Amino acid sequence: MPEKINASIVVPVHNGGKTIAACLESLLGQKTGYPYEIIVVNDGSTDNTAELVKRFKGVKLISQRQQGPAAARNNGARNAKNSVVVFVDSDCVAEENWLQEMLKPLEDESIAGVQGRYKSLQREFVARLIQLEIEQRHDKMAARKFIDFIGSFSASYRKSVFQEMNGFDTSFPTASGEDTDLSFRIARKGYKLFFNPRAVVVHRHPSSFYKYLKVKFYRAFWRVKVYGKHKGKIAGDSYTGQAVKAQIGLVFLLAVSLAAAVFVPIALYAAGLLALLLFLSGMPFAAWAFRRDKAVGLAAPFVIVARSVVFSAGLVLGIVNQLRSRGKQ
Repeated sequence: MPEKINASIVVPVHNGGKTIAACLESLLGQKTGYPYEIIVVNDGSTDNTAELVKRFKGVKLISQRQQGPAAARNNGARNAKNSVVVFVDSDCVAEENWLQEMLKPLEDESIAGVQGRYKSLQREFVARLIQLEIEQRHDKMAARKFIDFIGSFSASYRKSVFQEMNGFDTSFPTASGEDTDLSFRIARKGYKLFFNPRAVVVHRHPSSFYKYLKVKFYRAFWRVKVYGKHKGKIAGDSYTGQAVKAQIGLVFLLAVSLAAAVFVPIALYAAGLLALLLFLSGMPFAAWAFRRDKAVGLAAPFVIVARSVVFSAGLVLGIVNQLRSRGKQ
């Protein structure tokens, strides 16, 4: 007989006093025929998060010392009583049919996990830029029948598969690639993962350019660890665009050319050409974005240059960090 689908929604939270109430209100208001429970894992919050959660009847609160989101999600999954574990971030507000859409694809017994979609209502420039970057990647995923990447901001897994994989790798100390790693492990075992663009959560993105670049740096920094575990994914996956990798390659070549120019001045011409290519590499995204947001489209090539430099710096320091870690073993 087909497995009965019921869900345990797990919300990891650390100092989420400003967002957790809106998140829980949206989860309690889901329109779905699937039975579900809500579990909040308080990851060592020092604000009023726990007090706010306690006001919501029917929401189970688990508290732990601060161990990071991977450990918090695993803790929630261990305490889940239902057949499907659904994760959502505490700064997300789920549309009323979100849970229905996160579970419906699992009626196909061959599917082990489902990825939902981000939506933003913000008007700040950087937030609009981030949203368009995500939307382009989601378009890439929607074009595939199955995917190999699920972001934990909106993710559902069969509990049996999640347990088989031993959940998220808690050696990722922050939100730093633990969901990518889990996705790759699940896909490698032959399980099917599905992207459902109708499962929507509203999210508030960073609104400052500094925070935008900081996020990019740490994603690249921790991606080194992910690729160390999944070398076959360096060539590509269903989420990361190949243009990003080409841009990082151009940054490294540009750095080599500038260094060589100290000894061979003609290398400056090569550096100039590489800088031009890096700028032009942002034009396809710029054109795509311009049709949706003219300001973002116009700024995109310049943003992509800055983003590529930060990505490259993150990768270099990530490699150094992994080499040090191995040296200590």
